[in-house]
Amino acid sequence: MRGVVRGADSATVRRGAIAKGTWPRIWGFVRPYRRWLLGYLALTTVTAVIGVATPLLAGRVVNTIVAARELPDAARVIMILAGGIAGMAVLEAVVGLAGRWFSARLGESLIADLRLSVFTHVQSMPLAFFARTRTGALVSRLNNDVIGAQTAITGTLSTVLANVIQLVLAIAVMITLAWQVTLLAMLLLPVFVLPARRMGNWIAELRREAAELNATMGNQMTERFSAPGATLVKLFGDPGVEAGVFRGQVARVRDIGIRSAMVSRLFVTALQLVSALAQALIYGLGGYLAVTGAIPAGTVVALGLLLTRLYTPMTALANARVDIMTALVAFERVFEVLDLRPSITEPVRPRTLPDGPVDVRLRGVRFTYPSAEQVSLASLEEVAVLDQRVGTEVLHGVDLHIHGGGLLALVGSSGAGKSTLASLVPRLYDVDSGAVELSGVDVRELDFATLRGAVGMVTQDGHLFHDTIAANLRYAAPEAGETEMVDALRRARLGPLFDALPDGLETVVGERGYRLSGGERQRLTIARLLLARPGVVILDEATAHLDSESENAVQEALGEALVGRTAIVIAHRLSTVRAADRIAVLEDGRVVETGTHDELLAAGGRYATLYEAQFRPEPAAS
Repeated sequence: MRGVVRGADSATVRRGAIAKGTWPRIWGFVRPYRRWLLGYLALTTVTAVIGVATPLLAGRVVNTIVAARELPDAARVIMILAGGIAGMAVLEAVVGLAGRWFSARLGESLIADLRLSVFTHVQSMPLAFFARTRTGALVSRLNNDVIGAQTAITGTLSTVLANVIQLVLAIAVMITLAWQVTLLAMLLLPVFVLPARRMGNWIAELRREAAELNATMGNQMTERFSAPGATLVKLFGDPGVEAGVFRGQVARVRDIGIRSAMVSRLFVTALQLVSALAQALIYGLGGYLAVTGAIPAGTVVALGLLLTRLYTPMTALANARVDIMTALVAFERVFEVLDLRPSITEPVRPRTLPDGPVDVRLRGVRFTYPSAEQVSLASLEEVAVLDQRVGTEVLHGVDLHIHGGGLLALVGSSGAGKSTLASLVPRLYDVDSGAVELSGVDVRELDFATLRGAVGMVTQDGHLFHDTIAANLRYAAPEAGETEMVDALRRARLGPLFDALPDGLETVVGERGYRLSGGERQRLTIARLLLARPGVVILDEATAHLDSESENAVQEALGEALVGRTAIVIAHRLSTVRAADRIAVLEDGRVVETGTHDELLAAGGRYATLYEAQFRPEPAAS
């Protein structure tokens, strides 16, 4: 489906259909660096002027040589003109270096600002956005499109300006020198410019297709080379099929590379051929006019040199529109992400949490997962059209309360809404109606920093970054010292592991922590939670998928994490929730039972059925 999205971009480039207001928004990013931009454009203009002035000096040299017998100081004039040509060359080199510095300063600053804006904005998006977006497409906005946007300012803009100035100056000077020769040279322009534009579009299409294929291969490699992806391939995949798919893409990129090289070479050859024909016409007609005395001989040389300053800009400007539109599309794709409004935002006037243990209350909570149209983009999901389906309500008027320091267990069938309910407490999602309160304060009235400090969560697949143990721990507590981190590891029952690591806290855990066992990963996430010291702890199937020995170690670590804290525990294994102060049974998004373990067993309801199903004795073998 990637080609559908890219194809839309290609069509936008060809039509020139750029959204209204794009230019003012671009200027908003460029404005802080307008002095650098003006300096860059000024130096570009100077370079263009030098390019036209040098052929004129060369023509003067030839005229002086021809008239040497009539000029007693001809040698001195020639030396002065030669010095002028040399000075122009030095000035052009200096101006070129200065222009490159301005370009680099402007371009890199613009890239930094755009990347920071996109990264900061994406960080503010709700979890639903990340659940739908393809990571590779999002990263592409931060890399390829941001660089493409920068090219619009430091590359395309300056190139167009320099070529226009050079073209206008060259034509004006050539007409002044010999209008007949200039007119003849101009007659060959359509022969070259029109095919050049067609070839330029052809090359652009080939490069776009190659970029799409490279992106597809990049996604394939990213997915297959990750630890989970490699495991899936080894368990179920066929390496021959995987290699075959990749081979086809590689072959296509190779073929496109060959075609692009040949088209580019054809393009250059055509330029050289037409330029050579034009040179022949200039030297033929110009030489004739010079011999007959209509124009000086130096004028013929100047015209020949100026011709290159005419055809090269015309070639570049033939495809300038496509280049500009391509660069503007990159800006549009960046703005497309920035225009996505986060559905979860901080309050204008946040409240504070009262001191002491935090109690949790859910009042008439109703919730439906947001639709694709609310949180996503088709281009980021890499589909032609977003999913138009409207979600169904997942939670229906849930009321629950747990006092500060208490433990609430959520049980029920898979898909009953337990994890959804738990995700509303740290405000990973917002309720549609009702409220989630911490110590009487609606979570929507708390700023994100307060909420992060108040609520901690351990999921069944605790995520770790490809970094050191210390970096993963400090992610929750940036100020934590080595002693605190070691203490948290020991409290999380990771003491023996830590003692056996040669690099200690500087040990790299690998992508998603895959250098550790499942139980070790979970205990490391618990150690991170211990350092964060939240008032409310949510455990969402924290011991799922673990063997008995690892589960016991994690349960001991969780015991440390829950001391003195309000806790919400989700578990399919009902043996882990017997000691809960309150158990809530959810089915189909509704609380059907609440009570203690003993009360619910005595009631003989849904909880008793679930408990009996898990602990019913195996029938004796006959």
